[in-house]
Formats: sequence, C-alpha cells, structure tokens
Amino acid sequence: MLLQKEYETVRRRTEDICAPLKTEDYVVQPIVDVSPPKWHLGHTTWFFETFILVPNAKGYTVFDPQYNYVFNSYYESVGARVIRTNRGNLSRPAVEDIMRYRKYVDEAMLAFLDSTPLTPELQALFTLGLNHEEQHQELLYTDIKYILGHNPLFPAYDPSRKDTIPVNNQPGSWLNMSAGIYDIGFSGDGFCFDNELGRHKVYLADYSISHAVVTNTEYLDFIQAGGYQDFRYWHAEGWDWVKNNQVTTPMYWYSIDGQWMHYTWQGLQPLMPDAPVTHVSYYEAAAYAAWKNARLPTEFEWEAAAPQLNWGLRWEWTESAYLPYPGFAKAPGAIGEYNGKFMVSQMVLRGGSEVTSPNHSRITYRNFFHPSLRWQFTGIRLAR
Repeated sequence: MLLQKEYETVRRRTEDICAPLKTEDYVVQPIVDVSPPKWHLGHTTWFFETFILVPNAKGYTVFDPQYNYVFNSYYESVGARVIRTNRGNLSRPAVEDIMRYRKYVDEAMLAFLDSTPLTPELQALFTLGLNHEEQHQELLYTDIKYILGHNPLFPAYDPSRKDTIPVNNQPGSWLNMSAGIYDIGFSGDGFCFDNELGRHKVYLADYSISHAVVTNTEYLDFIQAGGYQDFRYWHAEGWDWVKNNQVTTPMYWYSIDGQWMHYTWQGLQPLMPDAPVTHVSYYEAAAYAAWKNARLPTEFEWEAAAPQLNWGLRWEWTESAYLPYPGFAKAPGAIGEYNGKFMVSQMVLRGGSEVTSPNHSRITYRNFFHPSLRWQFTGIRLAR
C-alpha cells in the first residue's frame, strides 16, 4: 500500500500542476527547450508503461503501440521517436486521449504493485520512475511559465500563487571557508541519481562565498551601469550571445513607461526588488560576478559550504563543467542514457528552486544546462 500511495501522490501532483491551464495551453511549444505540457503528461506515463509494465506485468497490453514513437524522449535504445522540435506540431493525441492513457497506465500500475513483490532491481526502477516524473514536474512549471510568459497578453498562471522571497537573505555577508580536504558526492541511504555517486575527496583553497543570492535590485545596478554593453565582463562566447540575441535584461523583465516589470505567476507585475534574480544564463551570471570583482563558486565549493547557507529558491550557476565523478559508470540499457551522455558542453547548477519537487533539494544534487539557457529558475551566488 505504501508504494501505491507514493505512486498516486506523484502522479496526482503532475495533473494538479496542469489544472490551471486551458486546453490550448497544453499544445504549445515556443522553442525547442520547452515541451508542450501534454507531452510531459504522456512521456512520464510512457516511462512506467515501457520500463515496468511491458517487461514485467503478465498479460499487459500497451494502450497504443504508436505512443512509443510519440512519447519516447531521447532513449536511442528504445526505438525511433518524434524529434524534439516537432513535439508542438502534434495536435493528436488530444489532451483527453493522454488523460485516458494516464488513467489506463495508472490502473495497471496500481494492480501490478498490489499483486507483485518488487525485486531490488524493480524497486530501484520504480523509484527512478517516481523521481523522473518529479523532475518533469519542475519542467512543467518552467515550460508553462515560458508558454504563458511569452504570450503577448501575459496571462496569469494562477493569480493566487505568490512568488517566494527569502526572509534571511543577508545581503553583503560572506561565509569564509578554510582550506582543506572535503568529501563531495552522495552517501547514505535513500535515492540519488547516478551523477551524484562516486563520493570522493577534493582539496579546496581558502575561499569566501556569499550568504545571499543576488537580488533583483543588485542585478538592476549591473544593467544600469551598462553591464550588457561592456564586453570586458563577458566570456567571448557570452558576448557573442548577447549581441546575436540582443539580450539586455534577464528573461521576463520589461521596462514599461519608465517602470521595471517582470512576468510572474500572477501575470505582469512590478519588479520585486528583494526577490532573488532569476532566469539568467551562465553567461549573465559570470558577467555579473566579474562586474562585482568576484566569481561564481565551483560546485565543490558550493557543496562544502551549503550546510551553512540558505539555499533552495534558485538553481545557482557554478563555475564547474558537468563531468563524471571518479568511478562513474553508465548503467546498461536505456536507463544508462539518463545522465551520462549529457556530460559535455554543460555547466553544473546547485541548490533547487521554488518549483523543485519535494525530495529533490539536497546538497549533492547536480543539475546541468547549456550556458545560454535561462528558462529555468536560475540565479546567482558569488564567491571570491
């Protein structure tokens, strides 16, 4: 019964996130990095059907054989799939069809969990499936915000939902960390992703890390000081990105009739001065740090200091490339495609965000994105 309750709780939360949407919102894909909400609903269902029910549930019949082509994301070993850029071109299956698909798979999963003792291997796969769906819950939030936030009407997602502002931001305060050898990586019981494994020791020199993440007001100072027009603060690739995309502010910021506004869950609102700046790229984070005569922390510096920091409202860019820990090995089969094949050309982010699912905020969690991406709730913490 405990497994069934876990399953139902996670699956229900995904649909609750989508509850404020109109049917038309489920289909939109403005850019390649944003998937239509209905695709997330189908893909997370496909995961349980493909990896648990099909190989393990006797007599199970797939809901629709064509759905493997539609809802496979990037698993080369599971077969052909719709390319990512075309997810928004699919008017069918309809939202109501995908909801029927979810109900069909949910009923089969609950019956399977009720009748089948899970082996350790199957238990691990089931737990991965739950965590996989919880990752997509965060993606749902960020994709929905992009879809609505780039609509010229700036519709509110949920007028009653408030953006979170930290109580103890401690601006101007620094935590001094002594040189030494620190343990990095996941240890103990409980779930973690494979990219957190391989606990190892690293030597860190003396450093300081800010107690506070950078606020909107602090970042506005960078804008008004001409930070986006001065190449001296930018990596060459970042400067090209600024010029080619005509970037002058974080995503969702607008100067309207002399007033700074930003898009929030409540629609277009006046900029909240004390809120942590968000929706910035690695390029912007590094440029801001250079402007402040500081730098971004490495992921190891961040992890060593995290127990003494207030974190979790923003995914914080680090100065670390996304690489494997010592002894990292990809699992066999499709599950091995989960993290390892992305360990190139990406930067690590640490922490969490206001839309991170429960149990996904831990100091060893390694998020990763290309340096130009900023549709996630990304922010800045300085080091020196």
